[in-house]
Amino acid sequence: MNNFILGFKFALSYFTILPVKFKEEDDLSKKEILAFMLFSLPLVGLIIGIISLTLYSFLDQLSWFGAIICAVSYMIFYGFIHTEAIIDVVDAIYAKHSGKDAYEVIKEPTIGAMGVLYALAFFTLKIAGIVYLFLNDYLLEFLSIIIISRLMVLFVIKNFDFKSSFVTQLKESLSTNIFLVAILIFTFLNIFLIGFEAIILTIVAFIISYLLALFIRKNVGFLNGDALGSILELSEVILIIFLLIL
Repeated sequence: MNNFILGFKFALSYFTILPVKFKEEDDLSKKEILAFMLFSLPLVGLIIGIISLTLYSFLDQLSWFGAIICAVSYMIFYGFIHTEAIIDVVDAIYAKHSGKDAYEVIKEPTIGAMGVLYALAFFTLKIAGIVYLFLNDYLLEFLSIIIISRLMVLFVIKNFDFKSSFVTQLKESLSTNIFLVAILIFTFLNIFLIGFEAIILTIVAFIISYLLALFIRKNVGFLNGDALGSILELSEVILIIFLLIL
């Protein structure tokens, strides 16, 4: 139980801006803790999603402006960590096309113009999509999508190799049993939230995340933590569009 609590706290501290404290003796490098950190990722999405919806319940009288505030707040709650990943991946893609070392570029602290433009484009699409969900009362669908997108991070980690020591460590910690239990628990949770269309969204998300991982690996030459963040962001945007069309 202690390992699960530490893994959950680690996920909160790593993937959100929510304040989390650890004791000096806490060893977060244990396999069990890293495994439960990954297991907790969809739960972290659910938590910041609920916080965003709670905020919206106070601001819904402001119509589209209140929805924009809450949509941006959702991204602020995870510190734009996944949005920033899009910048790095796009910069790496263009660097490779120019004959440069994509790995060196993706690790640079500076950012390129193309990365900024692409991130701005996806940021705009994502905010617009979330606002549309809010204004049309697709609130539970919003929760479902952000759970699924984070579940797909586990899927990609489990099925691909990475040029990142930390993500490789996470991959080695993620047992098949924990991965399958996460799929089952969070799929049933989504069915409870929005019904059996959650199964359709999950299947579509598996396909999207797999194709995105293949695309990034082909165009960058490798996968790393930035690739995972980009897959999460793009999956959410595509799932929102798919849900609204469906």
